Amino acid sequence: MTTPPDPKDLEQPPYPEDLEQPGLVRTGRSTFVRPIRPEDADRLVAFVGGLSRATLAYRSLGPVIRARDDVIRRGAYVDYLNELALVALAGDEIAGLVRYVRDTEDPDHAEVTFTIRDDDQSEGFGRLLLEHIAAAARARGIRVLKADVLADNTRMINVFLGSGYRVESGPPGQIVHFDIAVDPQAQAVARAERREHTAVRRSLRPLLEPRSVAVIGANRRPLTIGHEIVANLLRGGFRGSVFPVNPRAEQVAGARAYPNVRELPEPPDLALIAVRAEAVPEVVRECAEAGVKAVVVVSTGFGETGAAGRSTELELSRFARASGMRLVGPNCMGVVNTTPVARLAATFSPALPTPGRVAMSSQSGPLGLAVLDFARRLRLGFSGFVSVGHAVDVSTNDLLQWWEEDPETSVILLHVETFGNPRRFARIARRVAPRKPIIAVHPGHAPSTGQADSEVRGGPEVRGGPGRRGDSVSRADPAAGPSDSAVSSLFAQSGVIRTRSLQELFDAALLLAHQPPPPGNRVAVITNAGGPAALTVGACAASGLRVPPLGERTRETLRAALGPGAEVANPVDLTPMATAAHYRQALDAVLADDGIDAAIVLFMPPLADKPDEVAAAILDAAEAAPSKPVVASFLGGAGVADLLHRGQLVVPTYAFPEAAAASLGHAAAYQAWRSTPAGVIPDLPGVDADRARSLLAGCAPGPVPPRIAAELLDSYGIAVRDTRPGSGPDAFLSVGADPVFGPVVAFGLTGDYADLMADVAHRVTPLSDRDAREMVRSLRAAPLLDGRVGGPGVDLAALEETVLRISAMVEDLPEIEAMELRPIRLLPPGDGVAVTRATIRLADETRKGGPS
Repeated sequence: MTTPPDPKDLEQPPYPEDLEQPGLVRTGRSTFVRPIRPEDADRLVAFVGGLSRATLAYRSLGPVIRARDDVIRRGAYVDYLNELALVALAGDEIAGLVRYVRDTEDPDHAEVTFTIRDDDQSEGFGRLLLEHIAAAARARGIRVLKADVLADNTRMINVFLGSGYRVESGPPGQIVHFDIAVDPQAQAVARAERREHTAVRRSLRPLLEPRSVAVIGANRRPLTIGHEIVANLLRGGFRGSVFPVNPRAEQVAGARAYPNVRELPEPPDLALIAVRAEAVPEVVRECAEAGVKAVVVVSTGFGETGAAGRSTELELSRFARASGMRLVGPNCMGVVNTTPVARLAATFSPALPTPGRVAMSSQSGPLGLAVLDFARRLRLGFSGFVSVGHAVDVSTNDLLQWWEEDPETSVILLHVETFGNPRRFARIARRVAPRKPIIAVHPGHAPSTGQADSEVRGGPEVRGGPGRRGDSVSRADPAAGPSDSAVSSLFAQSGVIRTRSLQELFDAALLLAHQPPPPGNRVAVITNAGGPAALTVGACAASGLRVPPLGERTRETLRAALGPGAEVANPVDLTPMATAAHYRQALDAVLADDGIDAAIVLFMPPLADKPDEVAAAILDAAEAAPSKPVVASFLGGAGVADLLHRGQLVVPTYAFPEAAAASLGHAAAYQAWRSTPAGVIPDLPGVDADRARSLLAGCAPGPVPPRIAAELLDSYGIAVRDTRPGSGPDAFLSVGADPVFGPVVAFGLTGDYADLMADVAHRVTPLSDRDAREMVRSLRAAPLLDGRVGGPGVDLAALEETVLRISAMVEDLPEIEAMELRPIRLLPPGDGVAVTRATIRLADETRKGGPS
């Protein structure tokens, strides 16, 4: 009998870092899921040694004798392809383990086993590990996971049956056999998203609604960060316990201080850390040992300092998640929650927001200080404000899911730079935006100076981060990714209102926080000066709004109220002699007009002005017509914002009419998006995703050989074939990775249409049938496609189906970094389309990563 070799003597395969992911179990407890490593051998022995006999029996399908330690240690050595084990960590210990072993005779099948530590078996580790192992197996060409479960192991049986994956079980008996198809079925995705949503909200409760807060690094001196955090917590009316931590102080801001976290009278839900960067890792470890559930690292000196700092902050994130904590920061300014249940001002900002209906996530700490000060001056109230800093753990995506169900929040603001998981952002935004407006400030892409040096031109310079030039492409190329003009359409597809400045962000927020979005884009302008009215009409046109003629009945009402010589066109010019009563009568009339959706009121104070009476008239009219928004611009009027508040009724006022028109334009576009059916993502015939994954399994990162690229497309029902030009122009489809949105599909016509006119349409995957239809019809050159100009047109139905197949391919195969189909022959109606050349590039998995 030959003794098998010691695994330690064998060459170890590359460790798959892309499988390292933070996770949340059903209870909201955080963990860190990663592949097992050889250095986990002793940790694995301790894990197995702590299992009860009942758990071991469930794992081994019957009574067992404990295995020797050397046998257990061998389980830490896997090849990450044919055998893979993932562990869920609780601190430095293993809380759960899942392992698959590929069937050598049927390589698209694998046996899978789950083992959960006894004390953690009711928290949801099994479901979490199933989602992770299913995704890893799918990427490695495994189609079905096979499991045998004792019939009385109801917890594991419920995990399989409730997963949403297609599950087939064997006949009832002492042992139940399951075949779990790991294709991402729609039901499985929906259930996973719902579980994630519930877990995220539970995990954020100690952060946003803590019962007690510790401030580590609390300082006795006023105007220092540690002191001001404690002072703000006390001044803001926090109802729980506040524990300053300072070994050299007895009191901070009047609150008793403690020398360290271990000596606090109770484990705090939340700890804010404001110490030197080099001391932060040890403080976070002490917090974990003390049972803290969430930490906010205010300290600077991490990722902004270079590679070493980035490495340190990522280790902090991994440790926090493995220890069951959520982490905000580092390099942030804290957390604010003004809702009655919290009253949390865990920040050093000297300007604290007043309570209101707006919540904001900011990726810049210094910017947050200016934001809160500016909001106070605008009298814009906040329900919550979170400065996520470097967002190594808690991200904008998490906060969106918190505010999605927060009854005190009606508008969500985002300061956007990048998203660690853009696909997740797009899905969450599409779910939240129909219920609550999301407004993002995003200045757009800076032009790239790199030259296209890759066979595939669909991948913008994003994968390697700043400074990585090898994969850059020229922005002059329409397939290189979305230009600034396309960014707005991509946000709009997800229902997000895109602004380019903080002023514009807050202008839009002021309207949507206090007035309903307009049912349409038809605006009435009421003024007492002709010059500002003309500016307003032009601003309305630039913002996608119309200033239509008023109805005859409205004009008659206005003549009766204002006199026979009054100007009753739109704009309605009341002249400088207008009184508050004239404003009320005019506003009542236009808001009652079925052909008007909103009103902009301009007031230029004459020599003897009474802005308070005019403001009261505007408030009365707005209150009488609550379904149509009213905005105002009191040019030159000081303190007018205070006059246009009456309890909960607020009419937004702007210094200049252009801002009023722009804000109303954003609100009208948002309402139009919300009112349009979203479309469906159809099931496409002829798709063989298993074949495509098998083809990719043999490909290295970088350009895919042309033959394999053609076979990949054929797996999704797209034939690559050469043919003569069709009846219309040639086209192209490309896929690139955007740092905010993730995979973006671009469509345009080849030649001058795209190169000179920049006539290219962009959409974010996954595309619905509505997205595909709008995409191909949104080009300025669309009349060439539908037959309105120059011939019978092309097969638009086949073109839309090709777009949908490309979207499905990118969603199923995230390894695809870039793709281009060029040229595509557009044939007459009924003849389809012909893809003549395809290039595909695969991502280097080791370069992926980022916060969730």
